[in-house]
Amino acid sequence: MAGGRRFNFSAAIVIGDKKGRVGVGLGKAADTQLAIEKATRAAKKAMISIPLTKNRSISQDVSAKYCASEVIIRPSPGRGLVAGSSVRTVLELAGVTDITGKLLSRSHNQVNNARAAIEALRSVTK
Repeated sequence: MAGGRRFNFSAAIVIGDKKGRVGVGLGKAADTQLAIEKATRAAKKAMISIPLTKNRSISQDVSAKYCASEVIIRPSPGRGLVAGSSVRTVLELAGVTDITGKLLSRSHNQVNNARAAIEALRSVTK
């Protein structure tokens, strides 16, 4: 590259089957397509399973902290999916519907917010 600049691309991917399985992955490469492939591979490797109730929610309130991101997720029957930022994406791809998610931190880091949501969902038990 002119001036000695070399570019790197970073891709963050959330994948899920909308049946209770979801994962977050991060990939870096010199090419965008390679970064996306790496992120997809990492997300598949880090997939977790969530025990869903019959109305596609979770059984109890859960909260988690990942780096500076803190999230709380509560079941809320009849309200639909109420969450913001990347927490909403994680919950949508997990197939969860009647739930409320709230970011308690002031962190705007989308990857850490998604990973905090994954950590919270990991602590759900039947």
